[in-house]
Amino acid sequence: MQERTIDVAVGEGVMTTFITHPDREGPHPLVLFQMDAAGIREELRDMARRLATSGYYVMLPNLFHRSGVLEIPDAGMDEMAALLAAVNRAGVLEDCAALLAVAEGDDAADCRRIGTVGYCMTGQYAVQLAAAWPDRVAAAASFHGVALATDAPDSPHRVMRRATAEFYFGHAELDGHAPMEMALAVRDAIATDGIQGEMEIYPGLDHGFVFPERKAGLGAPRPPYDRDGDLRHWERLIALFRRTIG
Repeated sequence: MQERTIDVAVGEGVMTTFITHPDREGPHPLVLFQMDAAGIREELRDMARRLATSGYYVMLPNLFHRSGVLEIPDAGMDEMAALLAAVNRAGVLEDCAALLAVAEGDDAADCRRIGTVGYCMTGQYAVQLAAAWPDRVAAAASFHGVALATDAPDSPHRVMRRATAEFYFGHAELDGHAPMEMALAVRDAIATDGIQGEMEIYPGLDHGFVFPERKAGLGAPRPPYDRDGDLRHWERLIALFRRTIG
């Protein structure tokens, strides 16, 4: 495996980005791996490595770069809210465009058909990227994603119809950050708009079930990790990418 950490120029600043991909048989399909609200940490780098071992060129950017923060494992609610407020659709699209420019200059990356996956706060941005780049993004996945169905005209569940990607949504049944009504609205939009995709409910699981190092907190009385749910998440994600980007 190959890996490195680089600084990608975005606007007037830089976005620290972890890149990993196989040693051999490239170029490898590009996957834009969008972090959760806890920020970049070794747990996420390990997830990127695991995805790369399946044959992908994975880019994991620090989406908190505009706030000058990399990792916030012990952030309080006020600090977390401020950081999340600084991440938005326009900024993430700008960030992804900068990442794509870097990948297009690397012979190890195949950028013709792109996959993207978001967790927690970035599940919505995986959808937004697919809607904004219908000719490039062939697969978009969200796990315990928040704000997937809102009253806004550009709500993710509304803009999906602009995309040509296949979508997968993994929703935790007991997720206090993403109510079941939201998941059902996304499911209804998939059916109504003829979207190629699936909203799958993970029974009995809570927000963050894919993160083995996630501790209790932010309203969760116990660590949310679930081994079986995590394994299903990997099976669904890799199968999606194999079908769509190779």
